Amino acid sequence: MTQNTLAQPAAHAGRFDVYRKISWRIMPFIVLCYLVAYLDRVNVGFAKLQMMTDLHFSDAVYGLGAGIFFIGYFIFEVPSNLILHKVGARRWIARIMVTWAIISALTLFVQTPTQFYVVRFFLGVAEAGFSPGIMLYLTYWFPAKKRGFALGFYYIAIPLAGVIGGPVSGWILDAFAQSTVMRGWQWLFLIEAIPSLIAGIAVLFLMVDKPEQAPWLSPDEKREVVEAIRREDAGKTTHDSSGSFIKDARLWKLAAVYFCQIIGLYGISFWLPSIIKGAGISDNTMIGWLSAIPYLFAIPAIILTGISADRFRSRRMHFSLALAVGAIGLAMAGYVGKDPTLAIIALTVGTAGTLSALSLFWGIPSAFLAGTSAAAGIAAINCIGNLAGFVSPYMVGWLNDVTGNARIGLYAVAAFMLLGALLVRMISGRIADQ
Repeated sequence: MTQNTLAQPAAHAGRFDVYRKISWRIMPFIVLCYLVAYLDRVNVGFAKLQMMTDLHFSDAVYGLGAGIFFIGYFIFEVPSNLILHKVGARRWIARIMVTWAIISALTLFVQTPTQFYVVRFFLGVAEAGFSPGIMLYLTYWFPAKKRGFALGFYYIAIPLAGVIGGPVSGWILDAFAQSTVMRGWQWLFLIEAIPSLIAGIAVLFLMVDKPEQAPWLSPDEKREVVEAIRREDAGKTTHDSSGSFIKDARLWKLAAVYFCQIIGLYGISFWLPSIIKGAGISDNTMIGWLSAIPYLFAIPAIILTGISADRFRSRRMHFSLALAVGAIGLAMAGYVGKDPTLAIIALTVGTAGTLSALSLFWGIPSAFLAGTSAAAGIAAINCIGNLAGFVSPYMVGWLNDVTGNARIGLYAVAAFMLLGALLVRMISGRIADQ
């Protein structure tokens, strides 16, 4: 009795040490990969500041082009995740990143709305599976109770992309504005595709598929991690057929909540530079620096909400409150209109709330799915929810053109987010608060 009691703290300390080691070994590179992925996905928001005029695109054309990315993403996401589960993350993530870097660079050749739609669609096809693939990859390394920190760490890449990408994108537009070779927005697509290409090649050398293959873990550490994941997976759901998978109501509820949340995420990502410009800021470099402010404040917000949710084991409440705060911030950004100071403050609140909710969400499905079901389940929730990535920019662009009032689109985005904050209350507390 005494010996067992004395042994428990040592085992606990060992578990803490090994997961800390894993976090510092794999998470910085994963965050870098997601940062360049997200930058290539949303840099069209900055390109819009010039290409709309050069190519005579309306807000509706831009919104449809920005959003059609997610149609390709939707179609190929689940197959991509199943392939990753079969062939390994290292090879498949490298393939994804190199392919999307090439297609993102090809956007510089766009001249017509149809060409814009086609290249955005195939960019979505190329990137399909990256984000859910990383979610699945983390389930190989961290049990559910240790995964909250890793997911929060991972999603910091989104605000980092805003902090870094905003000033860089604004500078590229202005620095190459007088280029006789290409327009500034064309240079933007070319230059910002290069980091993705380099990172994709680096994946082949730096990523390790599973703990048992990691040369930097000792045999005891490998055994400890593998056994922890195996014990946890034994109590999770593994669907034997596509029919039982489709009938799992929890997945559909989570997909609906995620849909509402993604409406907000891409309401910010694709329109933030335009909102700042509409508040009276015309200099592209200044727009880039100001766009970094909301993302900068979102970083501590993500960390603090994640710590609080883990401490109080109330993920559902924290998610709901964060999404509601994000909705209020975006609605206020529309309401204050032409005042740049108030607009930045409102956008900061909206961005911090929205991204904090995003980092909390993915701890839920991975807490009750295992194996192939985890691969398919995470991808299914992500791809259904990411249809909002098509709906959100197109809805805002269409409303802007039809009403002539940029506020209406933001109000619509905020309404969806509030709906998501309410829908999450329909998911069982036992699951939602894992």
